[in-house]
Amino acid sequence: MAVRSLLMRDVEMREEPTELFKVLKFENLVASGGEAKAVISQGLVRVNGEVETRKRRKMVGGDVIAFGPEELRLQVRPS
Repeated sequence: MAVRSLLMRDVEMREEPTELFKVLKFENLVASGGEAKAVISQGLVRVNGEVETRKRRKMVGGDVIAFGPEELRLQVRPS
């Protein structure tokens, strides 16, 4: 049985693409970039519903990142 996230929030990106580990770090889901890389490599992060283990995966507007009880929906801020 799949567990749904408790919290979905929209996150504005200044530019795309942005690396996955940076999003986790800048959104304070982890304490550091090293911790972000560790949780990604351990398979604890999902992108668009799939387990993602590439730390430097390029994220773009519309992508959804799930980690722990949170989901982030990425949006590009219009310039």
